[in-house]
Parts: sequence; structure tokens; C-alpha cells
Amino acid sequence: MKKDILYKLFSHIPTLETERLTLRGMRVSDAEDMYDYACRPSVSQYLPWDPHTDIAETREYLTYVGQRYRTGDFYDWGVVDKESGRMIGKCGFTSFDCPNDSAEIGYVLNPSFQGKGLATEAVRRVLDFGFRELGLHRIEAHFMEGNTASLRLMERLGMTLEGYARESMRIKGRFCTVGICGILRHEYLSRKSIGGHL
Repeated sequence: MKKDILYKLFSHIPTLETERLTLRGMRVSDAEDMYDYACRPSVSQYLPWDPHTDIAETREYLTYVGQRYRTGDFYDWGVVDKESGRMIGKCGFTSFDCPNDSAEIGYVLNPSFQGKGLATEAVRRVLDFGFRELGLHRIEAHFMEGNTASLRLMERLGMTLEGYARESMRIKGRFCTVGICGILRHEYLSRKSIGGHL
């Protein structure tokens, strides 16, 4: 994959659809919806960022995201619930390894919308985009040790737990062990072709 193609694509981030969700570029007008989950300590417990202290911080972050979209080097979609019209989280690629046609995927969801399979639906759509539209060979996801809900989501999507990098990241002042799950393009397409649910 060539970086210039990636930048061109994400400088006008495409809108993706699922049965219950729209994945689109995030906007400053999403600030209230984002703050509703980003302010909760439980949401960022297993993530590298701290809870947002006020909605002004959320607006500042979304302004920054808009700038990154324009340069084509930000790869997260806002996840919008079609029924309520609210942005209930975000999902996308945290990084690309272009020479090796590989990417890392990440996601966060408002707890008020958990337990309905919406995170699985969003991540599945991004996996599909990565393998079918971007032609990726491999997609991986990282999770902090103890975040069993995230591990279960990855396994539901056909990802394989490949191991743990012990105390490999300093997060919020302490060294954390990080688990790595991965799926290859042929594994993904094989499951889809035989009617498997990813």
C-alpha cells in the first residue's frame, strides 16, 4: 500500500454503512455525544487517554481531528447509531504499516449502547473495508491485559490471540502488559465465503 493513496482516501474519509450504524467523519458538532462517554473514567480505564474534564476539551479534540482529516493522516470514523442519530463512539485504524500492508484497529463505545453487538458491527465493517477496499494483508488489535471484553470482541470477529508483550507500554504512569490479536486477509475472506459471521 502506498502512503499517498492512503492520505488521498482519508482526506475525504468515506462514509460506511451497516444495518444499524453509519460510520462517518467526526465533527465538532458531535462534541456533546462524545463528551457523554469520553468523560467517564470507566471508558478510558483500558485506554491511554484520561477522561475529558469538560466539553471544551472535547471540542478542542474534535477540532484537532478535523485538521488531521484534511491532511489525510487520521483514520477513525465516528460511529453513529441510526435509530437515535447520536454518535456513540469511534472506530477505525490507529496506524498503518504500509510496506507490509498491515494496520492496527481500535474502537471505543458509549457504555449506554453496549451489550447490543454494536461494537462488533462497527469493527466488522472496518475490517471489511480494510481487507476489501484497502487490500490489507493483516489487521491486528491491541488490548490492555485485563480488558477481557475487548478480547472477546476480537475473538468473535475471528481474530487470533497471538500473545502478550509484557509491560510494553507506559500508560498513565505505570507499565502495562498488552495483548495482541490478529487476522489475515485469507482468514477473513475464507470465513465470509463459507457463511461465517465476522
